[in-house]
Amino acid sequence: MESASNGSVLTALGAVAGFGSFFSLHIGGDPAGWHDVRSDYERGFADLVEATAARYGTRELRIGASITQLGHAARLWSPLLATVLTHAVVPDLTRLDRADDGPRLRLPTPAGWHYESPDQLYDLVIRRHLEPLAAGLRVKVAPGLLYGNAASALAEAGRAIAATRPDLAEPAADLVADLLTRGHLAGKGALISPELAFRRTTCCLYYRVPDGSKCDDCSLAEK
Repeated sequence: MESASNGSVLTALGAVAGFGSFFSLHIGGDPAGWHDVRSDYERGFADLVEATAARYGTRELRIGASITQLGHAARLWSPLLATVLTHAVVPDLTRLDRADDGPRLRLPTPAGWHYESPDQLYDLVIRRHLEPLAAGLRVKVAPGLLYGNAASALAEAGRAIAATRPDLAEPAADLVADLLTRGHLAGKGALISPELAFRRTTCCLYYRVPDGSKCDDCSLAEK
């Protein structure tokens, strides 16, 4: 892969940070208050899982694990898709930090590559992050549910980009559709409209929390 300059990666990430909260990565700066997210994967994101379950008023830790993993997937997919579609740049998210007090992510150094293939994105998000996270979870959550969450987060990232930049709606849909055919994402759902509406084949379990409901893309929702 051809390396992109640190400056071009920094420019691309800065340009898409305003697309929404999931698109914003903290870059560089003082490492105090941050830690390597890989240590979280080894511990199964235990602190966030427990905190999320408590916040939603449920004792089912698998629900906390599902919601936590879904949010983490969104924070990975969103900046990657956006920088690819706007600048043809793939930030190297191999080495990421997580905030000590929450789910925010930090990129210590803005390195990356010029975009060549969706394989780059699949490798970064699924192989380098979500597979290790799934392997480390301390509670039992079906793999199909977790990768259904990853597919849902991917589609939502594409939809948010299209809403912010309508001129990118078609390339966003094409990229999302391609990624949905790959590896763990295959068979977890499909785009059902040009606006990137998505229908997944699994459920994130949010409906099981007090006052919860079925999400718009849920396999259990009325069609």
